[in-house]
Amino acid sequence: MALPVLFSACSDDDDDLIGLWTRVSDLDGLARSDASSFTIGNKGYIVCGFQGDNKDRLKDLWEYDMNGGYWTQKASLPDEAPARNSAVAFAINDKGYLGTGYNPDEGDFGYLADFWEYDPSTNQWSKKADFPGTARYGAVGFSVGGKGYIGSGYDGNYLKDFFEYNPNSNTWVQINSSINKRQNATSFVIDDVAYIVCGINNGTYLDEFWKFDPSEGWSRLRDIANNSNEDYDDDYNIVGYNRVAFVIDGCAYVTCGESGSIRSDTWKYYPSTDLWENVAKFKGTARTVAVSFSNGSKGYVATGKNGTYRFDDVWTLDPYTYDDDDY
Repeated sequence: MALPVLFSACSDDDDDLIGLWTRVSDLDGLARSDASSFTIGNKGYIVCGFQGDNKDRLKDLWEYDMNGGYWTQKASLPDEAPARNSAVAFAINDKGYLGTGYNPDEGDFGYLADFWEYDPSTNQWSKKADFPGTARYGAVGFSVGGKGYIGSGYDGNYLKDFFEYNPNSNTWVQINSSINKRQNATSFVIDDVAYIVCGINNGTYLDEFWKFDPSEGWSRLRDIANNSNEDYDDDYNIVGYNRVAFVIDGCAYVTCGESGSIRSDTWKYYPSTDLWENVAKFKGTARTVAVSFSNGSKGYVATGKNGTYRFDDVWTLDPYTYDDDDY
């Protein structure tokens, strides 16, 4: 049997950059792409995704103990919840939430708008108020200030709308949105401020970078491309989509994804200066539609695909160490 050809956008010229990627315990479940993830305490969770081989969409849930380094299978989505890929997930107050996504056998043209809560203390899922925007996939989601947010994505058209979820009242309200329409963007949260970066719109990789503070609304930050007359962005090559992000010690790391080819480069964001630094490239096979999770001191990247090949490996980054093998 011929093996699939795996493509990488980066070369070994980047190997002397700061940071050390290490492979940790592989996901015990099926290899997959387009899954969703969230973090509760020191536990990272991977849910749903696309298996690929038989075009099977998944609804299982796996928990990774970041202290112990092992996986435990948890309760799958209930029977009434469709399996899906390209959904949104986040955590609020020690509970996980999953919504939207894609399943061609369900919803409007396969687009989904249902919304579910996972309680790790009981290992149970419960149905919550449906997402009130149009059913969609490839949206972006995050939680700040005890509330959840879902927006952008694709419902047959590219979208820019955003909605806020209050878990105490199980209600949604629409909020103003300043960002451009985009699909498969990336989000991360630092100190209760959310950031949205990357994404695609009508074949264009977006270079606008935004932050959202619930008390102040949306603010545009420096572009993630070489658009200024200054030298700080001369080497920026951050644009793309299906990239993943995690936070370590108050800085964000964005890696993997695609922009014409599959990516493995990694960029570190400093919120205090609004500047990016190229750091050690992802050491696993370059991939897109992976997932990430973090407890604030450790960040992980898992699953994803390259061509038709899907992954179950898991990697973590030590951002303060060089790889001795590169010297």
